[in-house]
Amino acid sequence: MPIPVVRAETFYLPPPELSADAWALVPAAERVWRWVEYQQQRRVNPPEGFLVGEQTWARINHNRWLADCVCMSAQIVTPADPRMACTECGRGWIPVVFPADPDAVETELDTRPPHERNWTADDAPPPARAARPTLHGKGAR
Repeated sequence: MPIPVVRAETFYLPPPELSADAWALVPAAERVWRWVEYQQQRRVNPPEGFLVGEQTWARINHNRWLADCVCMSAQIVTPADPRMACTECGRGWIPVVFPADPDAVETELDTRPPHERNWTADDAPPPARAARPTLHGKGAR
């Protein structure tokens, strides 16, 4: 039996002291916020709105559906709830572009070992990155 590709709803799970379905009513893209609070022991609040005109592309990296943020962070995402909001920089929600048939992409990778399951859409642009700040003073180049 093949090992399934990891999606947000199978990775961001409630802590063991809660029932397995404790987050069942939390949309898959929002579970990362609950997970970060538990795992990192820090209070985080998801943003309220979408960033107009922005999007990111889903990719499979070492058997996980990932989406990248411009701050160079990434998180596990899911085609069941194709959006993300970065828990690191706090940017607003952005749509995540998945292939037309994510299950077919996963099936295509089934024969590879999980650490070799990597996929990026042919038409996906390179990940956008925030501009690096200009350094002034000692240590500036």
